[in-house]
Amino acid sequence: MGAALDGAFPEELMTNLFASEGGYQLFTLGRAEWFWLVFTMAVALLALVVGGFTMRGVLAKPTGTKEMGEIAEAVQEGAMAYITRQFRTIGIIVIPLAVIVFFTSSKVMDEVSNEGLTFAQSGGFRTVAFLVGGLASASIGFLGMWLSTRANIRTATAAKAHDMNGAMQVAFRAGGTVGLFTAGFGLVGATGIVMLFQNTASSILIGFGFGGSLLALFLRVGGGIFTKAADVGADLVGKVEAGIPEDDPRNPATIADNVGDNVGDCAGMAADLFESFGVILVASIILGITAFNSVGIGIDEAAKGIIFPLAIMAIGLLASAVSIFFVKARPGETNALPPINRGVLLASVLTLAGAAVVAFGYVGNPTGSTMSNVGLRLFLAIVAGIVLGQVASRITQYYTSSTFKPVRDIAESGRTGPATVVLSGISSGLESAVWAVIAVGGAILVSIGIGGGDIKFSLYLVALAGVGMLATTAIIVAEDTFGPIADNAQGIAEMSGEFEGQTEVILDGLDTVGNTTKAVTKGYAIASAVIAAVALFAAFREIIAEELFNGDFAAAVINIADPKIFVGALLGGAVVFLFSSLSILAVSRTAGVVVQEVRRQFRNKPGIMKGTDRPDYGPVIDICTSAALRELATPALLAVLLPVAVGFGLGAEALGGYLAAAIVIGALMANYLSIAGGAWDNAKKYVEDGKLGGKGSDVHTAVVIGDTVGDPFKDTAGPAINPLLKVMNLVALLVLPAVFSLSDNDAARAIITVGAAAILIAAVIFSKRQGSDITDESTTTAA
Repeated sequence: MGAALDGAFPEELMTNLFASEGGYQLFTLGRAEWFWLVFTMAVALLALVVGGFTMRGVLAKPTGTKEMGEIAEAVQEGAMAYITRQFRTIGIIVIPLAVIVFFTSSKVMDEVSNEGLTFAQSGGFRTVAFLVGGLASASIGFLGMWLSTRANIRTATAAKAHDMNGAMQVAFRAGGTVGLFTAGFGLVGATGIVMLFQNTASSILIGFGFGGSLLALFLRVGGGIFTKAADVGADLVGKVEAGIPEDDPRNPATIADNVGDNVGDCAGMAADLFESFGVILVASIILGITAFNSVGIGIDEAAKGIIFPLAIMAIGLLASAVSIFFVKARPGETNALPPINRGVLLASVLTLAGAAVVAFGYVGNPTGSTMSNVGLRLFLAIVAGIVLGQVASRITQYYTSSTFKPVRDIAESGRTGPATVVLSGISSGLESAVWAVIAVGGAILVSIGIGGGDIKFSLYLVALAGVGMLATTAIIVAEDTFGPIADNAQGIAEMSGEFEGQTEVILDGLDTVGNTTKAVTKGYAIASAVIAAVALFAAFREIIAEELFNGDFAAAVINIADPKIFVGALLGGAVVFLFSSLSILAVSRTAGVVVQEVRRQFRNKPGIMKGTDRPDYGPVIDICTSAALRELATPALLAVLLPVAVGFGLGAEALGGYLAAAIVIGALMANYLSIAGGAWDNAKKYVEDGKLGGKGSDVHTAVVIGDTVGDPFKDTAGPAINPLLKVMNLVALLVLPAVFSLSDNDAARAIITVGAAAILIAAVIFSKRQGSDITDESTTTAA
């Protein structure tokens, strides 16, 4: 405390992530460890090769008529224009953050005070890892957008040929390609860092995880604002006011809506699951050595604690790659959901079989362990994670699928108007969040119980539960990406005049299934994000134990009765609400500008509704792009700067209270927003399928309004809470050494706190003022 900086933060702090008594703990990589590391790297590279092969297969499919091609090309151009401008904007923000990552580094010392990495080496390597993690996340987002905008027309063409199975496979294998690259990049990054840095890998891995999480936050927030502003605007004027179908070519917002599906759901979700995949690996590797040491396992076999999660991820990736090719409809099967569910189940079963081999054949019962059946305990933690994934998916499916009571009740409430639709959706979403969080809590308690009373080992098992959930990331990404591709395919067919007969039946069916799979994977992603955040919080707590409690992890209890810690907790819960508020507000006011633009075109070009004038699609795309990029900064600043302000202003333990409350409130809010929004969406679909009066009825108008309320819930604010939680935890790990170092320097702490708070307040005020003039229709033309 109060030690001189000497060009770096206190040398023992960052390395306490692997530590007891002031430095990283040494481990050795034997022949078995190198076998599994090489195996993991080989599987990751193989996944990239298979992903390239699958992508070629998708792109080889026919692309349909000239009219379909023109619409698909417009969507591609809009998506490319958006993502290019977004990456330029992000680049400006990432450069100063890379400098901060460098200067929050420290020397890396081993437990006998030998220097593993100098300050310059640690900072340089961690900054490179930060940039690599960010580049990988951005690349995954770009690939998801690029491929989905080409798979959509091919899916529509297969449906036009009355081939439901073929259309489903095009969409699913395109998603599978993105999934294979997502998990492949994550494994290459984490495994490569462990291979290169070995005992000093923990400090470098934090940079990799932070880069991936930060880019995912940008892609999630920006893409979510774009897609839902276009969607809400298109629905309110097109469906409600003009009485035309969702993807009618007369609607000036419809191309922007289709672009949004790709930049929001495909690019955003792929980056989201990439960072979850990477962060849970980072957390489990960070906790692995101390967990094994805690139960008496010495230097010769402690490396198994970091090799095991990597090996499980590799096996899960291999299982997903195989299962993606088994997603096929059986003869006479007309519903795409059962084949997809069978594929996901197959991937889980194969992963469990492989996990058993690694747990019992490789880990077994290491020499010196004071705990029996170590391999069995690790295997059971993986089982707990896989079961949690299935339970979270089923809870989400129950509350968002039109085959179950909650969604049908929401649709029925449309008989009495939009107000009751909104109220019933809110009620259903609030209830669903309770069960979703109970499921996550149950998995954590099971993992703790398997740990046999040793807290460090138990928290490692919690991280392994997250590994079990995310081992099949590749096929989960495929399941999610399938949804927006099917939605876009339906839009292309409808806008090109090919949406009739069996083609309409097939694409309607795929779109309905896609809505369900998108909702299910959001629930899955939220549960995995909470587990990952808990694991990162355990790493944070370990540093607190070393610095404040002489290494006594059990004594490192965050006392919520302490007023400073309580205030920190209040701020942790508040940040989730403010973040959600800003995200939803951004969609609301941008959608307002879209509505004005669409109304203007209908008013100034009466021939649009008659089909004699062509609408101008470009202005709506520009409106959504500009708004999404303008609104990007404030939510990101909240994630990065508020933990800094709390840590330096109130202290390290208050920062712990902040993180704990943010995880709890974030888990509830993310589930509520995502599930309520998905339920409103499928209630609309249920009515549009001919129930309760069908399209054009008063009930339909009511559920469309409910759907527009739910759009920013399920596709902007709700999913963006996932990376928010992980970014805040990683920022806390990055700044914690400085918080301790400056604990006796009140002036420096005050300057940092006031500076961070001032930037945040200014950003929020600026953001709130952005929409003050959206009711002036003269601004629409300028936009």
